[in-house]
Amino acid sequence: MNEAEGAGIVKKAVIILTIIIAVIVAILLTLLGLAKSKKILINPWFVNEEKSTIGVDISSYQADVDMEKLKEQGIEFIYIKATEGSSHQDSRFSENWANAKEANLVAGAYHFFSYDSPGKTQAENFIETVGTDIKGRLLPAVDVELYADKEENHPDKEAVVTELSDFLNILEKTYGVKPIIYTHSSIYEEYFDEDFTEYRVWMASLYTPLFLNYNGDWDIWQYLNKGELEGYSGGEKYIDLDVLNRHTKLDDLIVK
Repeated sequence: MNEAEGAGIVKKAVIILTIIIAVIVAILLTLLGLAKSKKILINPWFVNEEKSTIGVDISSYQADVDMEKLKEQGIEFIYIKATEGSSHQDSRFSENWANAKEANLVAGAYHFFSYDSPGKTQAENFIETVGTDIKGRLLPAVDVELYADKEENHPDKEAVVTELSDFLNILEKTYGVKPIIYTHSSIYEEYFDEDFTEYRVWMASLYTPLFLNYNGDWDIWQYLNKGELEGYSGGEKYIDLDVLNRHTKLDDLIVK
């Protein structure tokens, strides 16, 4: 083989490799576009469910929940909706809270934060509903997201920080632990990156892998809101799936 033939082979190889790379990139961009448009669910590809600590979060939407059945499918923890705003209590909370304990499934209670009532009265609603003894349970959680007209008209940051701080401080004084904050990366960047950095984070990224839109610390990733398991009936078809960060142990999130 002379030098010219060798150069020709190398040139062809480079062209073929370039085409292959271009095709792969095009496929990945297409998949990412479909994921962002919510047409496909790719997050499960990035979660090794057999080697990870997997949990669920539920509310009355899941209706009748069989905690033992969830455990049989590898679910190791569960967050249960307790309250919303200053006056609403989830109709299934007491039942789910008791059943999780009976099944020895590690559970935590969460509150859906409202921008329309004081943090103080929201905290009182949560504490009255959940009780003051949560030893052996997961850290109390507060779900902070944009809803209804707030998606278009974002609440004032100063007001959110003030009321959420009141809520968190009251829970910390009551339970002796800092709650964990559930939110989305865009909301975290808008409201939390300066004022709540000392809190553990439960981050939602449902249609694309979390590392693509958030590079901060996190303990739980809600990676799917269209999970399908056995063990709940009479309500919503789907269930939210969550995974612990590999650097976080479940025991780290349990109230001692």
